[in-house]
Amino acid sequence: MFVLVENDLVTKTVNSHKGITIGENQYPQSIYNLWSSAEREAIGIYEVVYDNTNRKSQGYYINTNQSLNFADGKVTASYGAATAKSLDDTTDEHGNVILGLKSQHTETVKRQASSLLNPTDWHVVKATEVDSYSVSAEMTTYRAAVRTASNDMETKIDASSTVDELAALYIYTDETRPLGEFPEAV
Repeated sequence: MFVLVENDLVTKTVNSHKGITIGENQYPQSIYNLWSSAEREAIGIYEVVYDNTNRKSQGYYINTNQSLNFADGKVTASYGAATAKSLDDTTDEHGNVILGLKSQHTETVKRQASSLLNPTDWHVVKATEVDSYSVSAEMTTYRAAVRTASNDMETKIDASSTVDELAALYIYTDETRPLGEFPEAV
């Protein structure tokens, strides 16, 4: 991204796919890829340097808009302090419930467990309707393991007291994550 700097202030974001008029001079689009940085800066066009120090995962935080700052001959785009999303459910002024991160993640785990159990549900239904049919021990064990894993994950999600604790459940270390995994399908 490029900006126009005039009198040591960023005055305009520049579309690098189009030419630009500065004062009475018209410059072609090619200045953005053919000119050197020094040549562009001589007419007030600076390439933006991004500082993502304060940027956090959008799944867990609300980031501020980037602000542009010109100092020491460079333009920096940086974020302000991010705000953690709510862990718990809230209710808006109209009485609508807004699911917090814990509820959102719990619902995701439940959907995953359901999608793992769904392909074998017909075996369970058939076993309840046909006396001569039974579900294999291997399948029964697998289905129980899916439900146990789901319950364990939901408990860990619910035990999170901060957004960072919740996010840490999903970070893989040595090919495992604290949240755990669902068993392999049979």
